[in-house]
Amino acid sequence: MNDEQLLRYSRHILLDQIGIEGQTRLLEARALVIGAGGLGSPAALYLAAAGIGTIVLCDGDTVDLTNLQRQILHHTPSVGRPKVESGRDTLHLINPDVDVIALQSRLDGERLDAEVAAATVVLDCCDNFATRHAVNRACVRRAKPLVSGAAIRFDGQISVFDRRRADGPCYHCLFPEGEDVEEVRCAVMGVFAPLTGIVGTMQAAEALKLVAGIGETLNGRLLLFDALSADWRSIQLARDPACPVCGPA
Repeated sequence: MNDEQLLRYSRHILLDQIGIEGQTRLLEARALVIGAGGLGSPAALYLAAAGIGTIVLCDGDTVDLTNLQRQILHHTPSVGRPKVESGRDTLHLINPDVDVIALQSRLDGERLDAEVAAATVVLDCCDNFATRHAVNRACVRRAKPLVSGAAIRFDGQISVFDRRRADGPCYHCLFPEGEDVEEVRCAVMGVFAPLTGIVGTMQAAEALKLVAGIGETLNGRLLLFDALSADWRSIQLARDPACPVCGPA
C-alpha cells in the first residue's frame, strides 16, 4: 500500500477490525456486481470508495430518464448510454485506482460461471428471478459468497448466502425456483428512491465484511425493511436439506 492509499483509506485503517491487513484484503479483492441500477448503484459506489481492487459491473441495459430518480451511478447526460459505461466513469471519479470491468450483457451459462469463479464476492443487484437463480446456482457450484438484495415499493430485503458454511442456506432454499412466486418490478409497481440506497448500501457493507473477514454477516438471516414505518425485522433462515441446488448430490 503506497502513501496515497494509506491516506485515502486511513479511516478504515483506524478501525481495529480492519486495519492494514483488512484494507489490503479489500484492495486485492474482486467483486462481481450483477446489475447497475437502483441497488447496484450505491453498492458499487461504496465498494469503489472503500477500495475494492476490481469491480466487475454487469448490466445489459442503457440509461433511461426514469432511472435517474434512484440509480445514482448515472446522471442526466448519461441517458442513452450503456449503464456499465456510465457506471464505470462514475466509479473512476470516486476512485481512479479501482479497476472497473464493464460487461454490457446479461451473464449466463459458462460466462456467468467463469465470472463467479473469478470473484471474491458476488452481489445480486438484479430485478428478476431467472437471473437470481442462475447466479445462486453458480455461487453454490463455485462456493462463493452471495449478497442478495431486493427493493420494491417501500419494502426492502437483504441476505447473505454463503455455502462455505455447511449450515448456510442458498437462495433456492428461500425462494424455490419454479414455485408460483409473484415477480414484481419497479417499472410497474414503483419504488421509493432512498430505499434502493438503503438496501444497496447494506449489500456493500455485507460484501466488505465478507472480504475483510470481520463481524457477523447476514448468512442464515433475512433482513426486512419497511421504509414507511422505518421498521427492521430479522428472520432466521434454515437450509433445506432436500434443496436440489445446495443439498446432497
